[in-house]
Order: sequence, then structure tokens, then C-alpha cells
Amino acid sequence: MEVQVVDYRAPDAAERFTRSLHETGFGVLKNHPIPQELVERIYKTWLEFFDSDAKHEYAFSKEKQDGYFSTAISETAKGFTQKDIKEYFHIYPWGRIPPQLKADAMDYYAKANALAEELLGWVERYTPPEIAKSYREPLSNMIKGSDHTLLRVLRYPPLTGNEPPGAVRAAAHGDINLLTILPAANEPGLQIKGTDNQWRDVPCDFGTLAINIGDMLQEASQGYYPSTLHQVLNPTGEGAKRSRVSLPLFLHPRNDVVLSDRYTAGSYLDERLRELGVKS
Repeated sequence: MEVQVVDYRAPDAAERFTRSLHETGFGVLKNHPIPQELVERIYKTWLEFFDSDAKHEYAFSKEKQDGYFSTAISETAKGFTQKDIKEYFHIYPWGRIPPQLKADAMDYYAKANALAEELLGWVERYTPPEIAKSYREPLSNMIKGSDHTLLRVLRYPPLTGNEPPGAVRAAAHGDINLLTILPAANEPGLQIKGTDNQWRDVPCDFGTLAINIGDMLQEASQGYYPSTLHQVLNPTGEGAKRSRVSLPLFLHPRNDVVLSDRYTAGSYLDERLRELGVKS
């Protein structure tokens, strides 16, 4: 099981990338169109924000799921009892964003969303006909008119040694959405679980993008595109003293999209948010 590192500019990029998604649930892109200097600037300025008291002015809304989520109300991965060791901020175009951080955040949101839409088009193009016929509508249609695509700015704080037993930065989980776009973080730690039940590091050279399948696309494709479990390990040594910043964009369909006989996108999202403990 090997996650493919694909050159976005290569003539066979779409086919190789989609094959990696089918085989592993993940693909990695290099030479992609998202500027690395924008990513690094966001990492720096948002780290400063997380280190300030201003973040508490944006306490999250249970109804809208936007704003700042503290470590005290962080997600609890399905099947686990301890909350992840992380804090994060949810960004939607219609949501609250600190004014001094808004321009870069929305610039990144637009660029990452455009790339996510393109990559979903690659997936649609290379889905085998016998799988594609199960889609209730073309994948590219599922995101038209959606206002649910989420940019999450994540900070995994330095470890203190007083963390609850068994608590990790991000316990093993699958994402909820269609596709996730994730620039390489400023620190390592991301792993995926292979079909042999072994954990493997995801290639994370600074400047690359990791893309993974979400549960909604797994559901819509009847498992052809697997939502592979992934986790973020607790670092040791000097790494434990540093924050890790991550910037995933979760590409979401409209709530009314029918994924399968069991779920619409809206009903699936609602179920998962309740399981994560961030919605009652």
C-alpha cells in the first residue's frame, strides 16, 4: 500500500492521483497551484492568534458550527473516550473571522476550494462506469450551491506531560466530507492505516498537499473510494515542545444531496457531529 506522490502538472496526473485515492484513500500532490508563502503566512499569523486571548471572543456556535473551538470542547473521535488534544477555528465565507486574518484566510479558502473542485472532477472522470452509475447525481453537481465547505485552522498545542491517559493529538478517524485538502503541516505526525492494519507515515514534505477521501464519498461510491483511517501522533523529545499547525479544507456537498439509500449529506453530517460531541 503506497500513497502516490503525483506531480500536478504531469500529463497523467489525474489518472495516477485517482488510482492512489482508490487504492489507499489518500494522494499527495506536488507542484500544485496553492502558494506556499500563503500557507506559511497563515500558519504564523494564526499561531499568534491562538496564543492570544482574542480567540475567546469567537467562541463557537453550536447552531452554525463556526468560530473558535477550545481544547475543552474539542472533538472526541468515534470509538474513543478522550478528546483530541487540539484547538481550532472554523471558517466559512458567511461566518465570523478575525478582521486582521480574514484576507489571507479567504484567499486560501478560494484557492483550495477551486483545487478541491478540480480534483473532484478528476475523481468523477476516472470512476469506473459500474460505480459511477450508483451516484445519484454527478459528483461535480453535488457541490454546486453548497455553503458547507469548511476551512479549519488547527493548532495542536505543545504537550505538557499532564495530558489524560490515552489522549492524542488526533485519534484515528475518517473525515465526514467528500474530499479533504491538507497542506503539509509545520511538524510531522500524520499517519494512515493500511489494508494490512499497519500505520504508515503520510509523505509530508513542506510544500506538498495531502488529499484524502471522506466518508460521504465512500458512501456515495459504495466503498470504491475508501475513507481511510488517519491519526496525528503525539510527538516526543523536542517536538513535544512545539505547536503543530494544520489547515484542512473539507469539501462538502449540499445538505439535500442523496448519498445512498441510507443517507442524505445533511443527515450524515448531523449524525457525525453528534457522534463527535460537538452537537447535541
